[in-house]
Amino acid sequence: MPHDRAAAWLLPTALAGALLGGGLFGWLDGGHPSTGVAIVAMAEIVFLLTRLRHVSQSMMKYPANATESIRHDRFMTRSRRLATTLHDLRSAAGNLPDAIVLLDRNQHVRWFNHAAEDLLGLRRPQDRGTNLHERLPNSELAGWLQNGAAEPLNDISAPGHPSRHINVTLLPFGQRQRLLLARDISHLTKLEQIRRDFVANVSHELRTPLTVIHGYLELLDPEDMPELAPVLGEMRTQSKRMGQIVEDLLTLSRLETQDHVTDERVPMAPLLATLRKEAEALSQGRHHITLESVADVDLLGSPKDLHSALSNLVSNAVRYTPTGGSIKIRWERTPEGATYSVNDTGYGIPTDHLARLTERFYRVSSSRSRDTGGTGLGLSIVKHVLNLHQARLDIRSIPGQGSTFACCFGHERLLSPGGPAELDGH
Repeated sequence: MPHDRAAAWLLPTALAGALLGGGLFGWLDGGHPSTGVAIVAMAEIVFLLTRLRHVSQSMMKYPANATESIRHDRFMTRSRRLATTLHDLRSAAGNLPDAIVLLDRNQHVRWFNHAAEDLLGLRRPQDRGTNLHERLPNSELAGWLQNGAAEPLNDISAPGHPSRHINVTLLPFGQRQRLLLARDISHLTKLEQIRRDFVANVSHELRTPLTVIHGYLELLDPEDMPELAPVLGEMRTQSKRMGQIVEDLLTLSRLETQDHVTDERVPMAPLLATLRKEAEALSQGRHHITLESVADVDLLGSPKDLHSALSNLVSNAVRYTPTGGSIKIRWERTPEGATYSVNDTGYGIPTDHLARLTERFYRVSSSRSRDTGGTGLGLSIVKHVLNLHQARLDIRSIPGQGSTFACCFGHERLLSPGGPAELDGH
């Protein structure tokens, strides 16, 4: 009898343990336990249905005798236990806060939970068996599904609630099935907007008092107060640096609120010449600076923003390259389009820092950044400018040998030089 009781509790315990394991895996993978629980719950539902069908088929093979009666009772007990566990799993999956939709290989809806009704606008029973991308026409989600859904879809309007935002992932499940998971990130979007507004407002309010402070410091002549000359010099330097941080924060706030740029022709020849002059002025003869332009194309985009981004890479190279080092500015064609790169023989960056370089105020060496006058916002500005131009930033570096920062533009952003604003035909 104790053995039978232990066996009776074995399956529910194993299922509960699997759910806990799925939650732990989801938390470790991305901090979302509900995703792991949802996947495990769906797998357990399929397992229980398969086991229930197998047991029922095997019971029908036994002859009608006294032994069958005992087995039948056991079968009914197990069936009720499996049915109860299955019901509990369906209820758990149905009440998860993330939208879950089970799709077949042709993207027809087989099952969905209550959150999918709220976020995706699905309805029972009429939407069961319908094609999901046909059910949600003219939505970002439908286009994503039709294009293969290879990568997660981030921060889109929920089809069922346009004012809410979701992240969507499509995962393989079972035999030729797919599990669509949609997470409501509206609260994160609101927090991000609050952060942006706060940074923009504080930066704007700081601009005026900093201007006043810097103006009064300029009126003070160190020659009149020789004993305070070092102090006044340091105050002027830090005042300028704080002013530059404010300006960079305002620029970053503006870029973050934009979803597109006003496209104009950006002639690359004069822009590259300007970038070289700026580098030489900042270097003051301490570095060997070269310019190599082998791409006979212009860019389509915002002249102001592109100049800001490309100039930022040049100034970083000058700041972080020791005296006597070399800096090469290069504009060249590539199979994917064209690339603007800045190569230096500076200190180099360890590999574990590369992924975080474009974060706000992230510094590989805080003391070195302060000594060179950096604000810690330059590469973040570069990243946002390139995103608005459908371009990407590629960073390669070897500690002690130098770094290469490359801006890679696609063919859609290239223009034949000297002609009308038409896309390059290559």
